[in-house]
Amino acid sequence: MPRSVIKKTIIALSVVAMGAFGASADVLDDISQRGTVRIAVPEDFPPYGAMGIDMKPAGYDVDVANHVAEKLGVEIDLVPVIGSNRIPSLQTDKVDLIISVLGKSPEREAVIDFADAYGVLNNSVFAEKDSGIAGADDLAGKSVSVLRGGIADMLITEAAPETTEIKRYEDENSNTQAFLSGQVDAIATGDIIISALKARSPRRMPEEMFVLNTSPLYVGVKKGETRLAEKVNEIIAEMIADGTLEAISQKWLGRGVPDKM
Repeated sequence: MPRSVIKKTIIALSVVAMGAFGASADVLDDISQRGTVRIAVPEDFPPYGAMGIDMKPAGYDVDVANHVAEKLGVEIDLVPVIGSNRIPSLQTDKVDLIISVLGKSPEREAVIDFADAYGVLNNSVFAEKDSGIAGADDLAGKSVSVLRGGIADMLITEAAPETTEIKRYEDENSNTQAFLSGQVDAIATGDIIISALKARSPRRMPEEMFVLNTSPLYVGVKKGETRLAEKVNEIIAEMIADGTLEAISQKWLGRGVPDKM
């Protein structure tokens, strides 16, 4: 083949390759072109998110997700998730964003990126008042339930003595039921979960024994999706400035938004 023909062929292939690369839209472009944003929200974590009597998700995170979609100017496709499948749903392109009680950790930061925080959740260990549990060391020889894959799971795994039996459950309903039914001595979870539980006046009343951490709740995005993360940050900042986030927090949590998250 003549050298001039080879050169033209290489140039033509390069143009095609560059065109294909340029046509590859990022997720923010995909959302705009599709006219819909797919957001993972909790289905088992009231009052942040749970299935209502109409079988539609409702809660703090759901209201935040709806507002984000509105500000993006697109329709919303709410995708109910549980703790263990939030990040896989994002990684396998089933959702565009995670707004589902998601805390940061080095392990998570290795596989996804985060937009700014939109709320906070205290993760603590709860037990009966006379349990004798005042700190992590007191869990030695005891059992504690936790939501599998949640931030409390990672915290209690690190803090608890080796002789602690950690029982992991796939959803918060099962997690709390394990404590209420006496299957475990204690439960590690968020303070709001226990507040909602105590409102039902259970026979076995959980009390906060010690705080594991105060965890800001972040919006999860795919690795490298900087434009989408920046746009979500703009929306969250607007929600804080105009009082939208404060109103959502008062509605679902009965408390205001912290000054720092």
